[in-house]
Amino acid sequence: MSTLEHTPVQTRGTKPFMPDLVFFEPDALNYPKGQRIMDWVKAKDIPYRMTTSHNRITNLPGETEVEKYRMAKKTLVVGIRKTLTFDQSKPSAEYAIPISTGCMGHCHYCYLQTTLGAKPYIRIYVNTDDIISAAKTYIEERKPEITRFEAACTSDPVGLEHITGSLGDLIRFMADEEFGRLRFVTKYHHVDPLLDIKHNGHTRIRFSINSDYVIKQFEPATSRFEERIEAAGKIARAGYPLGFIIAPIIWYDGWEKGYGELLRRLGETLPQHATKDLTFELIQHRFTKTSKAVIEKRYPKTKLEMDIEKRKKKWGRWGQNKYVYPDEQQNALREFITERIFEHFPLSRIEYFT
Repeated sequence: MSTLEHTPVQTRGTKPFMPDLVFFEPDALNYPKGQRIMDWVKAKDIPYRMTTSHNRITNLPGETEVEKYRMAKKTLVVGIRKTLTFDQSKPSAEYAIPISTGCMGHCHYCYLQTTLGAKPYIRIYVNTDDIISAAKTYIEERKPEITRFEAACTSDPVGLEHITGSLGDLIRFMADEEFGRLRFVTKYHHVDPLLDIKHNGHTRIRFSINSDYVIKQFEPATSRFEERIEAAGKIARAGYPLGFIIAPIIWYDGWEKGYGELLRRLGETLPQHATKDLTFELIQHRFTKTSKAVIEKRYPKTKLEMDIEKRKKKWGRWGQNKYVYPDEQQNALREFITERIFEHFPLSRIEYFT
């Protein structure tokens, strides 16, 4: 019996994202979605400005880099996605499908710290039909192979869905694609807009989860663990394929107890029907020298361990060395967490450990 099906979550709810400032590209207002978002911004009485390009937002308020960064995280930019060539998204999927860029969360370890560089503001794209047409081309080129698209490579689109509706657009499109599949992962519980959409089992929704220590220390401005698991139950009841990403897996004093407790709680609270066709993806913590410098500037009090001397160097696909745990620690993390997963979810499958 599921605890969450019978006991309400006794926490103050994590509110949906509300920007402090919104920028619009003028051409974005020529699209129904752009005009709808403008109407929403005006109805909420949110300050807005016009900009020539979603890639060039300057003069954000704030005197220090930390202040400007925090303001950028509360700034929404509404534009048109002109580049419709999709990046690869291994090992999660064949391609990343770009409906948004940037995230309102403040996860200290996030690779977007360096991927987005000086553009940490949140961008959403209103030409969804163009993006879907590009996805259709990729599907046609690869059929009869299945083509998977990851919608959360550079953003957390669930946290923006109440503004954009773009995930709903993709889910409805993919429902009718014999050879297309959609995937995305989230740290937010705001999934209600997705529950009544026809999906035909072609969209897998995954939740990023972690130990209490990691969530509390390194994941500010995201939904609580209990909220994420409650949302996972909703997604399972709506018939979506479900998954969990444990990332980043962090080695810290008490990690065995922390990750053991995580999987025990998950097993106790997840509705029984949600354990069918359940997937796990395991990603150890890694960083580059560049990301280490950026993270230490933006979160100067972080407790995130980034000691290069304690790490193993690994060549990254983007031309930078990244630092992962030494083999002995990697093996210990993988073996312990794998054993706990199959103890609580014997029918699940682990897609990868990296």
